[in-house]
Amino acid sequence: MIRRCDNQDFESIREIINDGAQAYRGVIPADRWTEPYMSADHLQDEIDKGVVFWGCEDSGTLSGVMGIQHVQDVTLIRHAYVRTRSQGRGIGGLLLSHLREHATRPVLIGTWADASWAIRFYERHGFRVVGTEEKNRLLKRYWTVPDRQIETSVVLADSPPARDI
Repeated sequence: MIRRCDNQDFESIREIINDGAQAYRGVIPADRWTEPYMSADHLQDEIDKGVVFWGCEDSGTLSGVMGIQHVQDVTLIRHAYVRTRSQGRGIGGLLLSHLREHATRPVLIGTWADASWAIRFYERHGFRVVGTEEKNRLLKRYWTVPDRQIETSVVLADSPPARDI
């Protein structure tokens, strides 16, 4: 069951993000890795900035989460993670499809450039990697991330093409 997360899910969201993020350890630049990957303060800051989390619940337990954030004239998919033990069961695809149904604007996704499995996942769901100049422009316009993260990230877009944004 896909459902909107609420305040009672805060710790579960954080646990899922930190568990799922282990796949990125050693893949993303060491200077961008933190332990824990998502602190409680960082998660609260993301929620305060408008990220709304949705979760996939199985037998009363959240197994995956994905955030959606409306920024200016686009919708961002943020913090998409599935518990390690639940990966490979289609949970990410279910969450992504559900959130896309709620998007009335072009959808953008940022991820780490070296996370090839994440990029392939989004490409299988109809997204395309934008070019470097477009990526830099989009990350500076719609995200608040340091220059180092811009250097080491990609942006994927659905339609219409992000250059029309």
